[in-house]
Amino acid sequence: MKSTKLRDLAVKSLEDIKGQQIAVLDIKKISSFADYMIVVTGTSSRHVKSLADEVHKRAKDAGVDVRGMEGQLQSEWILLDLGDVIVHVMQAATRKLYDLESLWNMSPATKS
Repeated sequence: MKSTKLRDLAVKSLEDIKGQQIAVLDIKKISSFADYMIVVTGTSSRHVKSLADEVHKRAKDAGVDVRGMEGQLQSEWILLDLGDVIVHVMQAATRKLYDLESLWNMSPATKS
């Protein structure tokens, strides 16, 4: 699956179950491991887990090889490695603390 379609699949999955402050970062020019990074906020540990599980399920259903999923136990920050797309699902305090958008020194390509 092309990285743009995979990006769109992940974003749609997150939107459908009310992920907040979805930011899509185009990292093709500065990364050798992925084309897009998606950062999204969940309202609770249960919501974070549900968001990550939904992306995982839809990616698998679309035939995508999910390379990894980390952080499910605490569910403060779950990372999904979909190959060309990396998804960070975080609780608000964790997202604010790590501020990945600033860390990567980029403005989001899209926000919803």
